[in-house]
Amino acid sequence: MAVPFMVIASVSTTSNNYNCGTAELLEKHCQQSIVELIIWLMQNISFPMLAIAALALAPVSRGADLLDRLGIGKSKTTNATTPAAIGATLTPDQMIGGLKEALAKGVEKAVANLGKEDGFLKDVGVKIPMPESLQKVEKTLRTLRQDKLADDFVTTMNRAAERATPEAAVVLGDAIKQMTVADARAILTGTNNAATQYFRRTSETNLFARFHPIVQKATEQAGVTSAYKAMMGKVRFAGSFLPVDAADLDAYVTRKALDGLFLKIAEQEKMIRENPVARTTDLLQKVFGAFGK
Repeated sequence: MAVPFMVIASVSTTSNNYNCGTAELLEKHCQQSIVELIIWLMQNISFPMLAIAALALAPVSRGADLLDRLGIGKSKTTNATTPAAIGATLTPDQMIGGLKEALAKGVEKAVANLGKEDGFLKDVGVKIPMPESLQKVEKTLRTLRQDKLADDFVTTMNRAAERATPEAAVVLGDAIKQMTVADARAILTGTNNAATQYFRRTSETNLFARFHPIVQKATEQAGVTSAYKAMMGKVRFAGSFLPVDAADLDAYVTRKALDGLFLKIAEQEKMIRENPVARTTDLLQKVFGAFGK
C-alpha cells in the first residue's frame, strides 16, 4: 500500500497556513504531522520498513535542523575584519608617520613632565630612590637622626635626572628612523606599549651611551658627589661600608632616568591607543583608529 503523501507534504506545505513567527511553533506543527505519519505507518507497514522510516524522519524533528533545511537558520560564519586587513588600507608612510607622531607626542609629554623641578622627585612612579648598595647607610643615618643627609642625597640624584631629561628629546628623536613597515605593522597590532618596547629594545644601549655624559654633567651641577661624601663622612665612624664610586652613581642615575622616561612614554602611547580624544591629529586618528586601538 502506498504511503499517504498528503501527510508527508503537510510537513512542508501547511506552514503557509500557520504564518509562524518562531522556530518553536514551526517545530510543533512539524512534529504533529510526523506523529500522524508514524501512526499510519505502524498500522499499515512491517516493522523493518517502520524502522527505516523512523530513521529518515528523526532529523526533521529537531528545531535547529529544520530551520537550517528551510534556509532560515543562523549563519555560523562571520565576516569580522582582522587588524591586518584593516592595516592593509593604510599606506606605509601613514603607518610610519602615525607611529612617529605617537612617539614624538609621548616623548614631548614625558620630557615636559619629568624635565622640570620635582618632575622625578615628587612623582612616586619614577622617583629615584637610594641605591640598594647604600640602603644600609640610609638606615644608619636615619637611626642617628641624620635624615636630612639621606634626603639631600636622594634629592640631588633626582635633580640630576630632571636636568638631564630635556636633552633626551634630541637623542630620542633619532631612534625611530630605522623602523621598517613590518615593524610598524607589528607595533600597531601589538600591545598598548608595543611602540615603547620596540623603541627601548632597539635603542636603549645607544641611548645610555649618549645619555650618560649628560647625567654626569647634571650630577656635578646638582651636587650628587658632594652630597654623597657628606653622607658617607657622617656614617664612617659607625661601621665599615663599601664606598660607591661616583661613576657607579652616574650609571645608576642614568638607568633610573631612562626607566622613568620610558615609563612616561608608555603611558602616553597607551592613552593614544585607548582614548580617541588623545589622538590630536588627523593622522593619529586614522592610524590608531583603523586598528581599533
